[in-house]
Amino acid sequence: MTLPIILVMAVLVLAILLFIFEWVRVDVVGILMMIILPLLGLVTPKEAISGLSSNAVVSIIAVIIIGAGLDKTGAMNSLARILLKFAGKSESRIMVLISGTVAFISSFMQNIGAAALFLPATKRICRQTNIPVSRILMPMGFCAIIGGCITLIGSSPLILLNDVMKISDPDVEPFGLFAVTPVGLALIVAALIYFVVFGRFVLPAGSGDEGGEGPMSQELQRTYRDIGRLYEIEVPDTFEGPQTLDELDIRRMFFCTILGIAGKSQPSVASPGFSDSINPGDTIIAEGPPDLVAKMAQAFGWIIKDDLEIFAEAMSPNNFGTMEAIITPRSELVGNTMRDLSFRKKNGVSPVAVFRDNKTFVGDISTMKLQSGDALLLQGTWENFHYLKEKTGIVLSENVQGEILRTDKVKFAVGSLILALTMILGFHVQLSIALLTGALAMILTKVLSIDEAYDSVDWMTVFLLGGLIPLGIAFEKTGAAKLIAETIMGSMGVVAPIVLLTVIAILTSFFTLVASNVGATVLMVPLAMNMAGSAGADPRIAALVVAVACSNTFILPTHQVNALIMRPGGYKTKDYFRAGAGMTILYLVVMMAAIAVFYGVNG
Repeated sequence: MTLPIILVMAVLVLAILLFIFEWVRVDVVGILMMIILPLLGLVTPKEAISGLSSNAVVSIIAVIIIGAGLDKTGAMNSLARILLKFAGKSESRIMVLISGTVAFISSFMQNIGAAALFLPATKRICRQTNIPVSRILMPMGFCAIIGGCITLIGSSPLILLNDVMKISDPDVEPFGLFAVTPVGLALIVAALIYFVVFGRFVLPAGSGDEGGEGPMSQELQRTYRDIGRLYEIEVPDTFEGPQTLDELDIRRMFFCTILGIAGKSQPSVASPGFSDSINPGDTIIAEGPPDLVAKMAQAFGWIIKDDLEIFAEAMSPNNFGTMEAIITPRSELVGNTMRDLSFRKKNGVSPVAVFRDNKTFVGDISTMKLQSGDALLLQGTWENFHYLKEKTGIVLSENVQGEILRTDKVKFAVGSLILALTMILGFHVQLSIALLTGALAMILTKVLSIDEAYDSVDWMTVFLLGGLIPLGIAFEKTGAAKLIAETIMGSMGVVAPIVLLTVIAILTSFFTLVASNVGATVLMVPLAMNMAGSAGADPRIAALVVAVACSNTFILPTHQVNALIMRPGGYKTKDYFRAGAGMTILYLVVMMAAIAVFYGVNG
């Protein structure tokens, strides 16, 4: 064992320890590698920073920007809305539909983004169907992780694959965009079958943590208590109407607010004013204390529904919420009433309470003369709150969630993605250049501004990748990969290629659990290619096994997606182990079977 090999092994151990114990952030580990490796003479300075300009890093930057553009226009929300209409009441059907859709989106978008996109909708559907959210979120999360294996741009390990392979063999033939698709689809199908058949045994039946799901923050709930709760109410055909909200005098009599009217034979009205009418057959959305909402419904002969249906999407926490606005001394509201200024119609938000001198007023707040320092409790869409925060005269007490969606740019966002895929598939343009073209198209068509594009990029991932690529170069260049490969092969003896690839998959799966999947890719690909070369197997297939096995991370909540769903699903570490142990074994079996079938690996 030479001195360079000893040094690179020491650096490798240092990197693994930093990943496991998290003494510093993962991007700092990457930067450390870029500094330590050239100082020790293990790579040249040019090689040390080559990762930042690699095809893989540029591709990941471009993919993130494209995903941000799709999210900014609401393209993914539209897809989610359409698909979720077909969910029905069946637990298995809901699970398959949601998990399968998330897997598809993960094939060209960051899996954490795909899972986060569907999280609110999944929780809402579970409430409406009385299905424990814990029985849906884990399959969704696992499929979000596996979905990254459907295309070569679905996960960081697969994006890295072609670049890292060139470290061991500069002349190696790269994989195409859909080269891994048969394996990824087989894994998704296997995962869905696993949860349909065994879900009742391996998934917990808890209700999860609904914290943060209400219409307002916990801070506001402590101040306003029962105010702000939402109820969908059906107005029967026997109702004597139409009657305007002014005629019904609901707020003064019942301390409730009508936030929306879904007309049976007329257009729906959001944030209705006093002149808007409620007609027989309408469905309304109201807020207020439970007992007073019940009295209001009884007084008018209305029927309170068990949960939101018609307004479920519009009033979901993803789109709608409650905020507090403070009136400033120079506001036009000072000395005026909200009715005089048509506050609701102008701003698209509904006032539900006024807080003044440590007292909360709910009744005739529309006719109250407002004062400087009054706090208005408002309900509306996040988009309207974003517009409201730009106006002078009021200051919102909390940061506004969500963002203003550019729905008019959906066709440009989808077109930019299609352009990138067409360049890759139809004209065989290099992955990074094609994806960068799609990202630039997003900016030129004003789907995103250049600043928004920069802000969307996960620079932590960029520097992690940029720093670990030179570690892979040093691992190969010093002969450390070859030495380890020969040692392992010597202890194993002569084995069939499929057995060797299975050993590589198991080693990668273990390493991914204790370190990052990016680190596992960079270190295991050169090692696997050397092992395959010594055993007479195809080094390309060995590298592919590593990249796919890096997504086999289910038995611990260490993956970003698993961490995301842990609290909403009410999961504990033992829940991941119970469901993930079987999934891990199934993943290995199906992956190796699919690779043997589709890539002709002999036993």
